Amino acid sequence: MNFTLKLLSATLLLASSVMAQKPETVELWPQNQIPNAIPNEAVQEKSEMGKDGILRISDVKVPTITAFLPPKDKATGAAIMVIPGGGYSLLAYGHEGEEMAQWFNERGIAAFVLKHRLPDDRTQTNRHEVPLADAMQGMKLIRQNAAKWNINADRLGVIGFSAGGHLASTLSTHYHRGAAASEEAKPNFAILMYPVVTFGAKAHGGSRDKLIGKNASPEQIAYYSNELQVDAKTPPTFLVHAQDDKGVPVENSIDYYLALTKANVPAEMHLYPKGGHGYALRVKGKGSIENWPAACEGWLKSMGLLDKK
Repeated sequence: MNFTLKLLSATLLLASSVMAQKPETVELWPQNQIPNAIPNEAVQEKSEMGKDGILRISDVKVPTITAFLPPKDKATGAAIMVIPGGGYSLLAYGHEGEEMAQWFNERGIAAFVLKHRLPDDRTQTNRHEVPLADAMQGMKLIRQNAAKWNINADRLGVIGFSAGGHLASTLSTHYHRGAAASEEAKPNFAILMYPVVTFGAKAHGGSRDKLIGKNASPEQIAYYSNELQVDAKTPPTFLVHAQDDKGVPVENSIDYYLALTKANVPAEMHLYPKGGHGYALRVKGKGSIENWPAACEGWLKSMGLLDKK
């Protein structure tokens, strides 16, 4: 009988733990108040599971954040917003979103996967403003609900992959610029994974063209070349890139790191000879790049983000 009660108790505890961690999805904006939105029923959101097991999402019209929370007894109070990549054409939501969220949860960090709108003249005005507006709103919502999600609003960062890295670095360098400037949208730290950073000579042309168009002015190209926008207020940053990245040249990370160093912003960069592009946590058998998650965990620890506060 005693054993049965213990088993039942353990089962109930496990069930409650699983229930507590069930992801919650929240829309970023009130209905009919999504900024820059153009009604167009001909465009509908698409979700596709690829043969590689990666969920990809496109044609987003209603942006959201999905909260992945660690068990309360493991939570450190730190949190991060996760921005998947996809060239500003789609979101590699599976391996650069949900899988990364689970990785952070295992380390006690709450993770919020951003499903932002992708630049699209069919459904938006001033499309270049839209991804950043959604990212800023995501950060604000996370902070406004800090008590609900058991997090510390002063320990909230961002991680971005590829074009998501461009959006994360834009958030890091533009949160205090323009009419929508807001300290509430500022990341306390940033992790950039094989990021698009520049829209200049070493740009990923597809991301640049999707966001600002093929005929963008030199001023607009410079504005979204984030290595040119770093200042002393830019958050501490951890960067990962492979030298053989054929999609986004490694100079994107190098130039951002050098800009951070010049501005006296704490930064750590890990460059690997092989790895390609778009790997996220799927690095087994790819050589020394297998070590990037351990290096990132060490950086998070050095930042005090793995300590309960």
